[in-house]
Amino acid sequence: MIVTNKVDISPEQMAAFFDAPEDGPFIMVNLLKFKDKAEYADGSDANLSGREAYMRYGVAVQKCITDVGARSVSSARVTGLMMGEVEDLWDIVALVEYPSLAAMEKMVTSPEYQEISVHRKAGLAGQLNIKAKSTGG
Repeated sequence: MIVTNKVDISPEQMAAFFDAPEDGPFIMVNLLKFKDKAEYADGSDANLSGREAYMRYGVAVQKCITDVGARSVSSARVTGLMMGEVEDLWDIVALVEYPSLAAMEKMVTSPEYQEISVHRKAGLAGQLNIKAKSTGG
């Protein structure tokens, strides 16, 4: 298994994800890895850590999440790995429940989301986003 963290989604990945058949509510598992230092395109806030820059996004994105009927379920600092192997652990795991693919697409394409994503890009070294469906149990 190859694991590759990314910060930006390719147009092809975005189209494939959002063009999938609608199958109702899901949880997006976000595995986040932060840069040591924030890297804003305009060179501002060079004194911030990647985590601090991302937390600016994390606070602001809560409104975007609730505006589309989604909700933050949980977030936690990664403190260890019990089983398996990865070269470098992620820093945080965050879970967000979306009512539909359409709701998530509406959020990530909104002007409000696009405006705050500068903090996400400044702070993240990479991430994995995993769509998960309830097994009903």
